[in-house]
Amino acid sequence: MTHSVLITGANGFVGRALSRALLQRGDRVTGAVRRAQTAAEGVREWLLDADDFQGIEPRWPVGLHCDAVIHLASRVHVMHEMIADPLAAYRATNVEGTLRVAAAAHRAGARRFVFVSSIKAVAESSVGEPLTETDEPAPSDPYGISKLEAERALLDYGRRSDLEIVIVRPPLVYGPGVRANFLQLMSALAKGVPLPLGAIAARRSLVFVDNLADALVHCATDPRAAGHTFHVTDGRDLSVSELARALATQLHAPQRLVPVPVGVLRVAGRLTGRTAQIDRLIGELRLDSSHIRERLGWYPPHTVEHGLLETAVWYRATH
Repeated sequence: MTHSVLITGANGFVGRALSRALLQRGDRVTGAVRRAQTAAEGVREWLLDADDFQGIEPRWPVGLHCDAVIHLASRVHVMHEMIADPLAAYRATNVEGTLRVAAAAHRAGARRFVFVSSIKAVAESSVGEPLTETDEPAPSDPYGISKLEAERALLDYGRRSDLEIVIVRPPLVYGPGVRANFLQLMSALAKGVPLPLGAIAARRSLVFVDNLADALVHCATDPRAAGHTFHVTDGRDLSVSELARALATQLHAPQRLVPVPVGVLRVAGRLTGRTAQIDRLIGELRLDSSHIRERLGWYPPHTVEHGLLETAVWYRATH
């Protein structure tokens, strides 16, 4: 069955992978983007240059009918936030903007709204047991708080309307085109820089971008997904040292991982004012992704090894 899907943020890292996955199925894809000719080939572009999706309803194109909306666009996590009231800025985009898209989509006849949230809506770390969809959320930064508030506001809107809401909480997403910390790690490994990661045993969940895209396709098209929240991972959690070694192998780079004790890293974090960054590096963050397997029968189509190889091939070709 062919579906018509609207993607916000279609020209982003996840959006392009998701567009390709839908197009390969034969679905019709419209991408809401700010700049022309930035979405994947085959995507019908809707130029919507509006802050926080203000005025989206009257701008909705005549004749644009979609079965589902997958909402990727958001104000993303910023390491060094400079504005005076970051929570207000996150709320304006991630809560109010999201609700504007949902309401406009509902009025245009969409049946389902898939919201790509973040595991940061629940917590920054896990202790002993992986985080499940039923754990009590306790976000610790403005980004996570805004994502949780958006989840709750959408579920409330879904109850008041007949729009089916599906929430997806990925951990760190990697793959060709990845940016931020993952790209910095690859760059350091490729250059042979010694890294103090050799003794970090805590495991962290990851998701390859094509695995996430495949899960989002299921969430947009499977009737059984309606009303559910899903954690999506590769299904195998690596320690930071395992991840770095695996990446170095795929990059054909030397494995220069120094086994610095975790306690020493914590002290270094306090002395340099980087406690939060060090905690993220050495702390456990595992997700339980059994719910999507049990509810939808979804399993990641790609292994971690394949995902890391694809990412490394992209890095070697572009850097």
